[in-house]
Amino acid sequence: MTAATSTARTARLGLRATPEQETVLRRAAEVAHKSLTDFILDAACQAAEQTLLDQRLFMVSGSQYQAILEMLDRPESDNPGLADLFSRRPVWASK
Repeated sequence: MTAATSTARTARLGLRATPEQETVLRRAAEVAHKSLTDFILDAACQAAEQTLLDQRLFMVSGSQYQAILEMLDRPESDNPGLADLFSRRPVWASK
């Protein structure tokens, strides 16, 4: 979700920064023609989405691992739901 989303902002977040960090953030917000709040929220949400998308390590038991391998070895079959999912534009690409 970006700061441009039409949903009302009701959650309050607080943070502390060094004077140098504040200066850099304010300058970058000005260059981007955004308010400081919008700039920080947009940057934080982009970083959060990327962090969540970058999850590559999944801990599973031996039996779960074996089940995954068996699923991967199966011949492919039609999956209308998956076809529909891949036909949609991802939320992170709409920025």
